[in-house]
Order: sequence, then structure tokens, then C-alpha cells
Amino acid sequence: MERRAVVERKTGETDIRVSWNLDGSGKARMATGIPFFDHMLTLFAVHGCFDLEVDCKGDIDIDWHHSVEDVGIVMGDVLAEALGSRKGLVRYGDSVVPMDETLCRVALDLSNRPFLVCRLPDPIRCPGPFDPYLAKEFLRAFSLRSGMTLHIDVVYGENSHHIVEAMFKALGRALDKAVRLDPRVTGVPSTKGLL
Repeated sequence: MERRAVVERKTGETDIRVSWNLDGSGKARMATGIPFFDHMLTLFAVHGCFDLEVDCKGDIDIDWHHSVEDVGIVMGDVLAEALGSRKGLVRYGDSVVPMDETLCRVALDLSNRPFLVCRLPDPIRCPGPFDPYLAKEFLRAFSLRSGMTLHIDVVYGENSHHIVEAMFKALGRALDKAVRLDPRVTGVPSTKGLL
């Protein structure tokens, strides 16, 4: 049985629809109006083997912030819905991804206790049009709404494109591990009996 969900959210700033199949093959279709963000979400889906569609109409003439953060909100909601009771989950995932001069480590827990730690190099020497700190806003919204403890550590890096790309690839790979089902786990993977 495929685990999938669709969530729509409309505000005065954005109109978003996300469809996500956790048990996919990496099919991605993104339309946020922000080409670099579309590219990053595509990398996330492909490296996580998720079938993911994101449609966002936002006030990008003002700023990209609302669209990026709100996509994180909706993706978090869709992930939480697709996970359902979280029974049988591996629950934890991690990944280390190099991208040229950049190295990024991601560790996460689908604990239903949201928390984000995101460490970026200081300073970032090669700024680009999509700020890594904007990516951090997406990650904060995504982790909070999905109930994920998420640690991202960009160990080193100079180019903002490489930094953000390594973050999204590593997140996809780590989440792919965490959402897998373990046939040995009959309930939720917690001594408390509840996530």
C-alpha cells in the first residue's frame, strides 16, 4: 500500500497544493515560481525516491520568503498525513553529502517532537540569489509541521548554491531512510508506545 497524501492551503500570500507519495521512485514536478527552489525540491524528491508535486502561487513580486516558508508548512502537513500512525517506521535517518567544496550532514527523527538545528558556515563567501538562510526558513516550517527533529550541519562550504544543494540532497536521503517500514516493528518505534 502506497503512503501518499495531498494537502492544499490558501492564504492572502500563497495558494499551495502538494501531493506526495512516500513510496515513489523520484518523480518530481515543481512549480513555485522560484526556479532555484524548484530545482532544490526536485533534488530532494529524486534523492529521496519520493514522488512529489508542488504547486505554489505566491507574492514573489514582493519577496520569496512567504512562498518558501509556506511550501515548508504544506510539505510538513503532507508528510505528517502520509505517515499516518507512524507504525512500523524505521523512524531515524541520516546522510552525509559532499557537493564540491561543501560537506553537509543531516540526522533526523520522526519523533513528533519538532526541533530544528541548522548550522551554516560563517561567512558564506559566494552568495547567490537564493540565500541559505531562506532555505533555513523552509526547513524550520517543514520540521515543525511534520513533527520532525531535524539537525543539519553544513560542516564547511563557500558557495551558497553548493551549500543549499547539499542540504536538500542530504535531507532527501536521510528522510528516505527514516520513512521506510521495518517488518520487525509491529507498532510505533518507541518504548512509550506513542510518537
